Amino acid sequence: MKNIFFSAFLFLCLTKIVAQELSIEKIWKKYEFSSKGIAGFKSMNNGTHYTKPGNDLSILKYDILDASDLGKTLVDSKNLVYNTKMLEYDDYEFNSDETKILFLSETKAVYRRSFTAEYFLYDIATKKLEALDEKHHPQTLAEYSPDGKMVSYIYGNDLFVKNLQTGKITKLTLDGKRNKVINGTTDWVYEEEFSITKAYAWSPDSKTIAFLRYDEKAVKEYSLETYGNLYPEHYEYKYPKAGEDNSKVTAHLVNVKSGAISNLTLGEYEYIPRLNWSSSSNQLILQTMNRHQNNLKYHLIDLTKGKPKHKIIFEENSDAYIDVDDNLLILKDGQTILRASEVDGYKHIYKLGFDGKATQITKGSWDVIDFLGIDESSNTIYYSSAEISSIQKSIYSIQLDGTNKIDLTKEVGYNEAEFLSGMKFFIHTYSNGNTPAKISLCKNDGSLVRILQDNNELKDRLKPYNLSKKEFFKISANGVSLNAWMIKPPNFDPSKKYPVYFNVYGGPGHNEVLDSWDGSDFMYHQLLAQKGYIVFSVDPRGTMYQGTKFKKSTYLELGKLEIEDIINSAKELTKLPYVDGNRIGIMGWSYGGFMASLAITKGADVFKMAIAVAPVTNWRYYDNIYTERFMRTPAENEAGYDGNSPINFVDKMKGKFFLIHGSADDNVHYQNSMEMINALVKANKQFDLFIYPDRNHGIYGGNTRNHLFTMLFDYVVKNL
Repeated sequence: MKNIFFSAFLFLCLTKIVAQELSIEKIWKKYEFSSKGIAGFKSMNNGTHYTKPGNDLSILKYDILDASDLGKTLVDSKNLVYNTKMLEYDDYEFNSDETKILFLSETKAVYRRSFTAEYFLYDIATKKLEALDEKHHPQTLAEYSPDGKMVSYIYGNDLFVKNLQTGKITKLTLDGKRNKVINGTTDWVYEEEFSITKAYAWSPDSKTIAFLRYDEKAVKEYSLETYGNLYPEHYEYKYPKAGEDNSKVTAHLVNVKSGAISNLTLGEYEYIPRLNWSSSSNQLILQTMNRHQNNLKYHLIDLTKGKPKHKIIFEENSDAYIDVDDNLLILKDGQTILRASEVDGYKHIYKLGFDGKATQITKGSWDVIDFLGIDESSNTIYYSSAEISSIQKSIYSIQLDGTNKIDLTKEVGYNEAEFLSGMKFFIHTYSNGNTPAKISLCKNDGSLVRILQDNNELKDRLKPYNLSKKEFFKISANGVSLNAWMIKPPNFDPSKKYPVYFNVYGGPGHNEVLDSWDGSDFMYHQLLAQKGYIVFSVDPRGTMYQGTKFKKSTYLELGKLEIEDIINSAKELTKLPYVDGNRIGIMGWSYGGFMASLAITKGADVFKMAIAVAPVTNWRYYDNIYTERFMRTPAENEAGYDGNSPINFVDKMKGKFFLIHGSADDNVHYQNSMEMINALVKANKQFDLFIYPDRNHGIYGGNTRNHLFTMLFDYVVKNL
């Protein structure tokens, strides 16, 4: 009887263990390990209330300080009916005085950031719901005017305004045409590389709209084929590759009442990456850059006395390049800007007067990451930085004069903050490399109001999986100190030899080695670890948060120092007694695919296997804003382009190489892989290839991610 009981108990235990094993399907099909956020949270103007959609799509209003508040109905879903059909909205935005709401429905992505939507207007007092424009739809980038009397939007590359009192719709620009002229929104390369789609803005008095016009007629077109029909569909769009013509971008003002358009003369420039109105006065700041992106000018357009007055108030130059970001705010005094700059070798916040005088506010051998805002009533600036460590982020406050710096987030890891209206509270998101995000509501001194999402359900779900810790450390790659992390197999035995799976990105603007939770990727790496692989990642030179010398060291030679660091890191790993130096593989996506392709060619003696997903294989094939920022043009820097293109080193390849691309990749074109294939065939090198029809750079949709990672996992197990 005892033996029968023990056998049954053992069977149940083994069954339980098998049931708790990780799988690709759990990670990438069922998404069992996705963390939860606080979708739909909208701060209200008074800074003490917020709104969220209810389960029935009603909008509920909550008191921030009352944890027991179950919400009061601000918009009843029964009033959200249009043409007898319930409005199923994707998002919503209030106007400036919160008397009206703009609903977005049927939202569809165009590229990475651009989208179209069916917009609806709702008046809270009258409970009236109406379509923004039944004739010209779907639209994009709709916005209430500051006085709430009008709504602007883009349709067919033109700028429209609807008068809410009369219902009259006015087309303010008349020459918009696909692949010819764009008004008020951006072309593909601005969207991708300057991270903007909205290229228009209302003046504070609601009388004028500033907008950018893109004449892209001289920009060459790139063609994509999409499949699924009897004949493939042909799609063409403007994509300026390195060294090729850009759109001619000009700045304009349109008088909303009269429709009169005036042109702004800004002198010589190539790009206008940002336009910002002051929130309190009719003053517009336009930023312009030259083609090399190493000269930045701030232009002040002053309309406070009616007629526009223009002057350049600030200019910055760099030996390499200047990054453009959203760390800019015009203060209410109408005489001061807060901006971020790397001019002292690290990214810091500066106060800039309209007289051109600059004062540095934050100082030290560390980088500011994000400028989060200012409470002008107390002259307190809020920002995030990598002061504690280049792999971690903390939130700070500091006075406008640079005194009284306070760390508002005591937990070491990755802290992010989104301040609510009035700057009295912020949403605090905290995670670390081994812990899912906790989302809290905090006062502006960092004190906790309450936890909004603890993700304890996910944490409990993870407990039975015997997960290994992600360990962070520094590795010396031929004398260069680099940030790295490692995940070892469960029940790690240092007397055994383990293969190594490199996960890499390695390019500007993105770090892989961060002490933050990365969800499904983390779980995929745990699956590899459970199959006996050491998973490793390193951030080579050229990555962020270690000052400009480290970040800009790769200037004019993308790939050279990065692959040296990756190869030397791999060599350093082989010195560890528990690493099998004959079984080192690497996988990367996009820039990481570029690195993986170089690793299996330039690093052929070190890497046994490489997987390159959507890789750049020659920088001549990539867009000009990104590429020329780091490389200048091919005509100016032929050696830099050729000296690190994996296409030129395929003869060195020895190991297994797997090339994967989406055929409808609008970002890193399928052409990159096609040219890599040509080079491999010419060199008589065998390789593996998989193409995802109609998938873009993200390679997702339906079962795609599950299929992709199943294929990747099987390839690693078979070849490493």
